[in-house]
Amino acid sequence: MPDFLTSLKSANRLLFTVPLRPLQGDRFEPTGFPSLGAASYQTKDGQKLLVESAQSMANRLETTCWDMATKAPVTALAGISHVTVTRGKDENNKPKFLTDSMLEAHRINSAYLLEGKDKTFLNKIKEELGGLEEGPIDRKKLADVLLKYDIGSLIHGVFLAKKELAGGRLRVARALSAFIEATGVNVAASGGVKNDHVHPGKVDGDPKNHFGNIPFARDEYVADRIDCHINLDLAQIRGYGLSNDAEELLVLLALYRVRKLLDGDLRLRTACDLEPVDRDNIVASRPEKWKLPELADLETALKSSIDKCKELKLMVHTTVTFEDELMKAKDKKDGAVADDGDTEPSEDDSDTDGE
Repeated sequence: MPDFLTSLKSANRLLFTVPLRPLQGDRFEPTGFPSLGAASYQTKDGQKLLVESAQSMANRLETTCWDMATKAPVTALAGISHVTVTRGKDENNKPKFLTDSMLEAHRINSAYLLEGKDKTFLNKIKEELGGLEEGPIDRKKLADVLLKYDIGSLIHGVFLAKKELAGGRLRVARALSAFIEATGVNVAASGGVKNDHVHPGKVDGDPKNHFGNIPFARDEYVADRIDCHINLDLAQIRGYGLSNDAEELLVLLALYRVRKLLDGDLRLRTACDLEPVDRDNIVASRPEKWKLPELADLETALKSSIDKCKELKLMVHTTVTFEDELMKAKDKKDGAVADDGDTEPSEDDSDTDGE
């Protein structure tokens, strides 16, 4: 076990509050919600604003682990468990990549894994989860299966809503969560106009059909302070009942996500480009003064941890085919069980778990 993990053995939570600032200027654009707009609220500390939700941050943390060019986990995480979905053949007659459990809003509860005509994967996990149809859920058995097929589900949570899987009762809450909040906020109002150079004389045009010059208002914000709050539930990870090697890997994967996120670009939106005030000194508030390791140290520890778990055959990479017709969102497939509705209806948010 790396030295930096030893001091976490007796801790139930690992908590960070990381001060952020706009990369340029003072203004930033928060996440928006349909029929609501920005989520602002009054507290004893004054006016606050939700800059980025837990749902969206889960996606961003997972994205740090995915290589869009190779359509696979980043090199440092080669060997972790996940499920790839293919559809059809490419120009070289090889299976064509469609999606992956690491990209799906509800991970292995994705319709592309469980709702297609090919029931191989569904039947496989149904068999391995056998015995959970009635009575209390065996959390260790569930954790073993999730570790084997999609380790990220034990970090970001999952809700297996299929009635064929223990009646749709299989849930895991997020072990790693984060959100960004601003304090002491004020609106920075501005605006503009969408110009129609073909018919510029038509002022205040038809916004429905997008013709003419269309003025618009725009609200950005300034704040006295912007903080990224990060919470890793170490007690939950221990509660899975997995082996020491698997438990260590889960903690390292969570820390890797946090460090990779904070070391990278926090460009949440076009007008929301943030950075840590001091990314070289990310120190926890609980346990007090515990310092987040550097990325190189985490990658070294991860390689060893992944190799151990692979030797023990605790993880596999699974490929599933989806050859069904790609339906529109409004289409409803007979027999499908709806997700739990925790997906946040934001402009760029989708929930990586179902809890």
